[in-house]
Amino acid sequence: MINGVPQLEDLGDVSGKRVLVRCDFNVPLSDGVITDDLRITAALPTLTWLLEHGATVTACSHLGRPKGTPDPKYSIDPVRARLAELAPGVELLDNLRYDAGEEANAPAFVARLIEGQDLYVNDAFGASHRSHASIVGPPQTLPSAAGRLLEKEVEVLLGCRNEPRRPFIAILGGSKVSDKLGVIDALLEVADGLIIGGGMCFTFLAAQGHSVGASLLEEDQVETCRKLLDSGATIHLPSDITGLGPGGKIGDPSAGGEVRQFGRDLPDGWMGLDIGPGTAAEFSDVISEARQILWNGPMGVFEDPRFEAGTRTVAEAVADCRGFTVIGGGDSAAAAAQFGVDDRIDHVSTGGGASLELIEQGDLPGLAALRGAPNAG
Repeated sequence: MINGVPQLEDLGDVSGKRVLVRCDFNVPLSDGVITDDLRITAALPTLTWLLEHGATVTACSHLGRPKGTPDPKYSIDPVRARLAELAPGVELLDNLRYDAGEEANAPAFVARLIEGQDLYVNDAFGASHRSHASIVGPPQTLPSAAGRLLEKEVEVLLGCRNEPRRPFIAILGGSKVSDKLGVIDALLEVADGLIIGGGMCFTFLAAQGHSVGASLLEEDQVETCRKLLDSGATIHLPSDITGLGPGGKIGDPSAGGEVRQFGRDLPDGWMGLDIGPGTAAEFSDVISEARQILWNGPMGVFEDPRFEAGTRTVAEAVADCRGFTVIGGGDSAAAAAQFGVDDRIDHVSTGGGASLELIEQGDLPGLAALRGAPNAG
């Protein structure tokens, strides 16, 4: 067991047993075609182990947000077809969120889910921060275990949190400070330095007295950011910004709007959408000295080619770092893939929100449920 959570071996002899495996097959789709099957391939070590040991395997997952009713837009059929290619013999249930009982953690839905099943495995790290029926329900009655993916995610991320290699540098981006305050507090206790980019950096810059123009700003978090900056912690903020002028439109270069470089102050009407080249170089220098990196959140709106340079430079710096590198899922993982460096990262998490919550809290509802299973010590 790891951290009191049963592993596959703790299920005993699975030969002839029927095993329900909660996976996270919430893959990106375009016109019904899977554009990235990472979350399916990530489950294969667990599914293969069960099949090779003689189990009858039924997988289940959510896909999108169908709001408790069947919706063809969120059909799991493309996933079922891909899974049949990768793991023949594994059955896949319909989209769990077609039933409102999934998100409501309804006992009746749990009962239907586990009917006829002998064992349960949670391999859905990306959903384990939610107290949904398929995550926390089955371990109440069935012998249960963490799958290989869940086990690996917990081992790596709790290692970052509890026993980091030093110097440990955390890189945070994304839009809002308020979404990441808890994880900022948790990381400041263990990290040797924090790099702040993305939209959230402007609330920090405003706390220093800089003008941020039309950039994303959380007025109600300015004082909180000021206290963090005054705490004595090592927090690296941008020294220059790439901005979009009035009339410009994010994601649409044809709409016009001038793109210019600024220092830490932006004129009225200008919106900061990426860190500048000077900052990207400064951040890269800090990253290169680290023995451990945790990166969660892009440095700018990297989906727009005019504002991708900062995130690209940081992604390449993380990939070049000789320390142990971890990307906390979500947009950072998408950026690493877009810039072709994901195969040079030591661990790319499959769960953005789950990875942040595990770093912040040290536990997840899905893990707590497994520790309460009948076979858990």
